[in-house]
Amino acid sequence: MGVIAVDTERKSSLPPAKLFKAFFVDSDCKVLKALPNAIIKNVEILQGNGGAGTIKSVHFNEGFPVKNIKHRVEELDKDNMIYKYSIVDGETLMPGIESASYVIKIEPSGTGSVCKQHTTFYTKADSNINQEEIKASNEEIAKMFNFKDVEAYVLANPNY
Repeated sequence: MGVIAVDTERKSSLPPAKLFKAFFVDSDCKVLKALPNAIIKNVEILQGNGGAGTIKSVHFNEGFPVKNIKHRVEELDKDNMIYKYSIVDGETLMPGIESASYVIKIEPSGTGSVCKQHTTFYTKADSNINQEEIKASNEEIAKMFNFKDVEAYVLANPNY
């Protein structure tokens, strides 16, 4: 098994606390409302209450190459705006990937925020995937979770 790490950053005009809430605290319902044409069909909590130890089943819309994944929330730190999770079952985001773990931190940046993501991909023993392929795939997935749509939803709902 090989290990490939990828770091990405995405900027948002939302303050850090609102961005963190939209994506990680209320993500199972709010993000789906904000992204009606997105890749996620629905999210089912199989175990837990949303915090550490929660197991979620994420079902994707038709046309997306992955139908379902299950992930475990490793940490949901609202004070430091850190969200950690791991893929524990289901299809992976790319052939040749055995599993993946994610560490996401939201930080202030100017009048908005920056979302920093560190992803560790564990490749299958016989995989020939390289870091550039994973980086490109990771960027494509990130584009589907359009921050602008989430920002528009939050800004259109001032009580959010």
